Amino acid sequence: MSPGPQAWEAVIGIEVHVQLRTARKLFCGDLAVFGDEPNSHVCPVCLGLPGALPTTNPEAVQLAVRTALALGCTVHERAIWARKNYFYPDLPKGYQITQFEQPLATGGLVAFDGAAGEAIVRIRRAHMEEDAGKSIHDRIAGGTAVDLNRAGTPLVEIVTEPDLRSAADTRAFLTALKQMLEYVDVSDCNMEEGSLRVDANVSVRPRGVEELGAKTEIKNVNSFSGVEKAIEVEIARQIAVVEAGGRVEQQTLLWDDHRSVLRTMRSKEESHDYRYFPDPDLPPLLVSQEVVVAARAALPELPRARRARFERDYALSAYDAGVLTQSRAGADYFETVAEASGKAKAAANWVMGPAQALMHERGEDPTTFAVSAAALAELIGLVADGTISDAVAKGVLSVVAAEGGSPREIVRARGLTQVRDDSQLEAWVRAVVDEHPDEVARYRGGEAKLVGFFVGQVMKRSGGKADPKRVSELLRSALA
Repeated sequence: MSPGPQAWEAVIGIEVHVQLRTARKLFCGDLAVFGDEPNSHVCPVCLGLPGALPTTNPEAVQLAVRTALALGCTVHERAIWARKNYFYPDLPKGYQITQFEQPLATGGLVAFDGAAGEAIVRIRRAHMEEDAGKSIHDRIAGGTAVDLNRAGTPLVEIVTEPDLRSAADTRAFLTALKQMLEYVDVSDCNMEEGSLRVDANVSVRPRGVEELGAKTEIKNVNSFSGVEKAIEVEIARQIAVVEAGGRVEQQTLLWDDHRSVLRTMRSKEESHDYRYFPDPDLPPLLVSQEVVVAARAALPELPRARRARFERDYALSAYDAGVLTQSRAGADYFETVAEASGKAKAAANWVMGPAQALMHERGEDPTTFAVSAAALAELIGLVADGTISDAVAKGVLSVVAAEGGSPREIVRARGLTQVRDDSQLEAWVRAVVDEHPDEVARYRGGEAKLVGFFVGQVMKRSGGKADPKRVSELLRSALA
């Protein structure tokens, strides 16, 4: 009888290629942009023509150092550029400039929320390299075209230790890593444009055994959900192979997202296959301690630390703090509203609720939202002091987004101040009670939840200006 999947343990390591947010390529002055006319940003350097000498882009180095520090890595004072030799149509020089024996940074870790709680993935290394070009298989019937615009674009490759044990945890780790990279503003992390690419190394072994099994590498995955699914498929395949008495072959696999299948690309290379050697055209990359200290001092508060502080300082739930810190811009917006209004919980509710809905409707984000943090804080204050109701405030929020202006002035100019005069409220309550005798009978028969219906009718009659709390009190008296 087969021992079943529970007898096996998956071992997963990840390689992430992050395109750095620079205007120019790593070793030449060509633009590093996406979507332009194919082969419009190439030059003798990125084509590897005789006599063309590379020079390192200092902006890319600064971003790479920032990336490594955010990961908690040790940044080394000296890194060596190496040539990784292989032949492929989109690699014009016949080699890729990367770092091998002496990378920019080593060590580090990433914490994330896994299935069993907080988990840690160790970072083995973070090194710089140039990107290759792009093969395009759907432009020419029966052929492949090559666009070299991407050749030479600066990358940081982040290599983890094989610390992951499930496809779901791998996705959670990648989500946390992407969030961190976006917080420190080193990349736009756009997977559709190739700014963030993930390769997964997968093996299986009997549970409780330390020795690693033969691994396969999964490439060509363009989403985190695709990474998760591809790993699930490969784990199941490897278990089936070994349980049937076979051996897992070390190979590179391509993921077909449309059919949810893996297919063999080639046998898996080892480092000696690439014949690495130091690049003779580039001196060692030297990073001074002054540069490292300055980069560390300029790091923003990272997402997990910010989430913990929001829970502690603003007394928010873990869920609310997690939502509000999903992006650095969103966290900045909330924190400004909270500080200006002095009402953190109300600020959280408004930012996650009406404000977020309006951003989505208008195609905006916290950096472009038409309602400033100061205006939202003012609106929250108007609700808190009873000047307007929540319902009216939502309408005022839309007016501010569409027309600008101060919430207080809009309330005054449009006569939206909340009505709290009992004589007026009682008149509206009596009218609503008189108009709905059937509902009154049902309420008195035990359907207490109908009080919400009556409050809604009074608010509708008042144009949203009635004080809902006082209306509820008057209704309960009238319906008793």
